[in-house]
Order: sequence, then C-alpha cells, then structure tokens
Amino acid sequence: MKLSIKQFAFMLCFSLAAVQTASAENISIATGGTGGVYYPIGGGIASVLSKKVPGMEATAEVTGGSVDNLKLIDGDASYIGLAMADASQDAYKGENKFEGQKVPLRTLMILYPNRMHVVTTEGRGINSVADLKGKRVSTGSPGSATEVMAFRLLEAAGLDKDKDVKRERLSVAESVNGVKDNKIDAFFWVGGLPTSAVTDLANTPGTKIKMIDNADLVPAMNKQYGNLYVEDVIPKTTYRGMDADNKQATVMNILVASEKMSDETAYNIVKTIFESRDDLIAVHKDTAEFQLDKQKASATPVPFHPGAIKYFEERGVSIN
Repeated sequence: MKLSIKQFAFMLCFSLAAVQTASAENISIATGGTGGVYYPIGGGIASVLSKKVPGMEATAEVTGGSVDNLKLIDGDASYIGLAMADASQDAYKGENKFEGQKVPLRTLMILYPNRMHVVTTEGRGINSVADLKGKRVSTGSPGSATEVMAFRLLEAAGLDKDKDVKRERLSVAESVNGVKDNKIDAFFWVGGLPTSAVTDLANTPGTKIKMIDNADLVPAMNKQYGNLYVEDVIPKTTYRGMDADNKQATVMNILVASEKMSDETAYNIVKTIFESRDDLIAVHKDTAEFQLDKQKASATPVPFHPGAIKYFEERGVSIN
C-alpha cells in the first residue's frame, strides 16, 4: 500500500510523539500543606525542572509533610521530597515513626533552616513551653516533621505529649484558624521565614501574636537524638506584633530521593536547581539559602547521592 505525502507526514509525527512520550521522565515533588513553605518552594522547583531539563515533567504534590514525603520516596525512584533532617534520620535508620522500615534515602542537597515556631496570642497565660501543660495545643498534622519535633520539645520541657496537653493534630493553616476561633490555645510549626499562615494570624485585627522561646531546650534534644538542632532566632521584624526576637530551635531542611534514582537524574535535578536560584528566590526568599558552600556531609544524617556529588565536584565543592 502506497502512502500519500500527508499520510506519511502524519505517521512520522505520530511516531515521534510516541517516542517523546515514552522517553519522558515524570518526577513528583512531595512538599507539605498549602499554608507552609514547602509547597511554594516545591512548586518553584517543579517549574524549573519541567522548563529546563529536556524530557522531564515535574509536579508538586500537597502532603502532610516530611514523614509522608519520606514514606512516598520509599521504593519509588520517581519521587523527591523536602524533609527535615531529624525525620530523615529516623527514616534512614528505621527508627521512631519508621520503626522496622528503613527507607533507602540519599541526600540531593541541603536546603534552608527550618525554624520552630511555638505560637500563641496574648492573654492565654503562656510564657514558656512548660506553660503549655493543660492547654489545648496543636502539635502539627499527622505525617509532618512538625509533629516529630513538637514531641521532642515537649519531652525536653518535661511534658508528656499524651497526658499533659490537650493535643490536636492540625496543619499550620488549620492551627491558625483554631487560634482565631478559640478552639486551641497554641500551636507548633516548623517552617521557613516568613510562613504565610503565621503572617495571617499576626495580621488579624485585634490579635497580638506571641512567640514562645524554646532555644533553651536544644541541649536536651541533642543529647537524646544527636546533634540535629541548633539554637537560633526568629527576628522580631518577621511577624507583626512581635516584641522581641524569638529564641528558638532550628533544624535543617534537605532535599532527598531514593538511592534507586539514577545518577543522571539526580545530577540534572541538583544542577538545574542551583542554576535557577534567581527563579526560585522570586517564589520564596528562603531559597536564597540554597548555597554550594553549605553542601556538607556533616549537615545531613543521610549520605549524598552520587549524582549530586558529581555536580558538586564539577563546581569544586568537597562535601567532606
């Protein structure tokens, strides 16, 4: 059967499209809730990967946070996830929420500091973490690293998470609404600066935000869980109504993938993120913390992926 020129051209285009579809690489970016920082940053990363890596289609997914993200990566090389270093250590070692379930993780890059917010409002009689005893408190959504760190802070303050507080498990956006509606007295949130949901609470008419210091609990947390936390500060200019800098505990965020991810894919992801910093900073200013000199093995409890190491070596960066 002879084909006309039009028929031949159509079949050729169809064949090329089929090849392109077959060769497309789909990457899912596990982020967090829409009221936090992971989601917009993950969306920004998805955008630059889709635009700049030939054949790659990346999408950002709303999740419960770090713990959920780490579980999604388990056994699935198409996922990358934003996660806190403490939750990542648990997943890598198969401890706590990952008891008996080691996740074959690799670090792609060190991201930015995640700062613990212990948030309440004036007039609730809360001046320290210890004052949360007997109060209605959200410790973060299920599947979040906020919950992991909140439990450790309560423990360091001598409080039992199940007996000493009336605990809710809400996202940061739900927690803010809970405070506004007087359904909870305070909430924990670990995130970048500023976090939009906390900004919303601080800007609510008739509300004066109160950030509770918690940096004094860092030594006890590190003694129990390893040197994952540092004493840090949320500047008083971050949220409206703050009377002073908030002394708090900080943990690093990292971008992680399965050890099964190919070296080429890991290399392309890391390279593209670093070469797209200006695009990402326009999405959220915390991405300005994505810096080559911060890519150190000592900054993450999870080994670096060989593909990431290849890129760093090309840039003259030694992770050791």
